[in-house]
Amino acid sequence: MQWVTISWLGAVAVVAKAVLMYATALIGLRLGQRRTVAQFTIIDFVAAVSVGAIVARTAVAQDQSWEAGVIALVAILAAHQLVSKLRFQPLFTHLTDHRVRILVANGQLQRRELSRTGVTETDLFAELRLRGVFDLAAVHFVLYETKGGLTVVSGDDPADAPLVLAGLAEARALPAPLPDSSRRPRRDR
Repeated sequence: MQWVTISWLGAVAVVAKAVLMYATALIGLRLGQRRTVAQFTIIDFVAAVSVGAIVARTAVAQDQSWEAGVIALVAILAAHQLVSKLRFQPLFTHLTDHRVRILVANGQLQRRELSRTGVTETDLFAELRLRGVFDLAAVHFVLYETKGGLTVVSGDDPADAPLVLAGLAEARALPAPLPDSSRRPRRDR
């Protein structure tokens, strides 16, 4: 019945290691970039799951020392920091981030893009209704962003705004115009 119960001393060890790992993770995440918590991308998700697994395993495994947990935790946080910096390089960005997808263009569903992203028409329509959009014909674009969110450019919004054009360029894998509000983007795209 050892797999069901634990000694009092063993329970104290689990609590101590759990608290130490929590404090270590808290310090490590605090020293890391803010994006780890604020902007979940795939690299942030992998780092978060890894950190959680290391903290949990170190806390409950009798054969896992706090020191080994700290080493693994620091390695994951350092790797995450490195990958976060490498994402500024275009080649590496294509390996770590999804590109923007156009789900609706000028009121027309882009079914191929819906299929690529795993977003069903039902999912899309529900999201549009939640945002107060009740007529697909009134939508210039729906962009499926790199982090999985949706940007809806409705008929009331300028479809040639710099940030919209940047998203469209990303979706089409073209060089994006700089989002500079002081100049009007060319309409000949």
